[in-house]
Amino acid sequence: MADAGRPGPHRARYRRILRFASLQLVQLWWFELFLPRIGLAGIAERTRTDRMRRIAQRFHVLAVDLGGLMIKVGQFMSSRLDVLPPEITDELAGLQDEVPAVPFADIKALAEAELGVPFDRAFAWVDERALAAASLGQVHRARLSELDAADTGLENVVVKVQRPGIDEIVAVDLAALRKVAGWLRRVRIVSDRVDAPALVEEFAQTSLEEIDYLHEAQSAERFGENFAADARVATPEVVWERTTRRVLTLEDVTAIKINDTDALRGAGIDPDEVADAFAKAMFEQVFTHSFFHADPHPGNIFVTPGATPDAWRLTFIDFGMMGQVPEGLRSGLRALVIAVASRDGRKLVDAAQEVGVLLPSADTKEFEKAITALFARFGGMGFAELATVDPREFRDFASEFGDTIRALPFQLPEGMLLLFRAVALTSGMCSGLNPTFNVWDAVEPFAAQLLRDETGSTVRAFADEAWRAAVTTARLPGRIDAVITEIEEGTITFDTSRLERRLDSLIRIGRRVVSAVVFAGLAVGGALLIVPTPPLGIVLLAASVVPLAHALFAGAGRR
Repeated sequence: MADAGRPGPHRARYRRILRFASLQLVQLWWFELFLPRIGLAGIAERTRTDRMRRIAQRFHVLAVDLGGLMIKVGQFMSSRLDVLPPEITDELAGLQDEVPAVPFADIKALAEAELGVPFDRAFAWVDERALAAASLGQVHRARLSELDAADTGLENVVVKVQRPGIDEIVAVDLAALRKVAGWLRRVRIVSDRVDAPALVEEFAQTSLEEIDYLHEAQSAERFGENFAADARVATPEVVWERTTRRVLTLEDVTAIKINDTDALRGAGIDPDEVADAFAKAMFEQVFTHSFFHADPHPGNIFVTPGATPDAWRLTFIDFGMMGQVPEGLRSGLRALVIAVASRDGRKLVDAAQEVGVLLPSADTKEFEKAITALFARFGGMGFAELATVDPREFRDFASEFGDTIRALPFQLPEGMLLLFRAVALTSGMCSGLNPTFNVWDAVEPFAAQLLRDETGSTVRAFADEAWRAAVTTARLPGRIDAVITEIEEGTITFDTSRLERRLDSLIRIGRRVVSAVVFAGLAVGGALLIVPTPPLGIVLLAASVVPLAHALFAGAGRR
């Protein structure tokens, strides 16, 4: 972080961020640590809501003034409902990544240096007015040169160019954030509830990927390949000949914004159908492809009309923020779904630990108590029934539940955070298109598939165990006969009749034990599956009678 240590605007920026953070930490120490120790905890309690709101307001001003990565920090914080109070997240939720455009001459100079050719050779025309300007880069419309158009089959494109000097600003901002995280790690009231350095590193990784346009281009192509067979979902083509780490050239796919319901109806497109298709596409990304668009706000989704009113498609853009669901997280999500389906608080706590949302210092008893209360209040309702609950009841319970969760060392890992962000934006978007939209109805088919996958895994496990037991039983007499043959053909002569009787007895006992194991496996499997899959559960329970009879009565007449 050399830039922060040299004189100039970057050093001033670094110090301003640290000064803001240190003032908030002093206030935190005074109200949350010092006043309670001298018996004035009531003052801290009464003023906490207003203090949190004022901190968020001051940070809002700081972020807008500094721009750069600080706006992204505010947006990131607004999504951290797991570690920050609603007074902060609500205030920062409206922080928009909109800043004045960089003069076109500066953008042109950077792009030409990156591409290695003058603009008039790379493009036949470039609109000097920015189509969009954000804290990390800005976008201009353009037309490809005749040669590039012939090679790619494209003509109209958009060119996304980094803001000049943004690399240095990002480095300075991350250095300041890491310094603040180090301070927070030494404050027990914070460190017991949140791993601040881990949060900063999570944010840093996402931010560095977002300013690497080669990474974004690869994500766009991967996303397109995942939906290659789906005519309802489209992505812009990447013009690789005019793409570098700081310049990204894509097919211009500008169309109707997904939240423009008047334009949709004008094109003969039903917004309700768009909501259903959008939710399906988003959850397919999560549950099928394990690779999803983590920033699906209205500016990043277009509805492109087709030749007929029913031939429209969803076109996704801006793949800088993507989420992945690794196998470990997918396994944890499956466990979470099963725990919710069975309304088992203990299983859900175990699943939360598997996913990694609980820090080592977590009091799981308190968490289990909160989850049990959640199930007791809403657990008996199906997906559709939840839509009929009074929203005020949801808000009241969410407030109580949120306070409990924030009191625990509860922290969403990166994959889960981006997933929750995507689901929240999806739910909000679909509700805007269709006021009666219920996100649970959209999730239910995928949740049911997870349960079927889990059921299939359970059945396969029982089948494998039963098969191994049967093979062992089938091979046991042959092995014992071989041992007896070797003894009989040996040079030592002795009476083996008693040994043979003992071995026969052991074989019978072994077979009955194996039958008992098979019976237990089938019975337990049937009991587990009788509710989610009644026919299969009944078959397993019925089949368990055969090994049970053998275990109880085989050899009953022998002595």
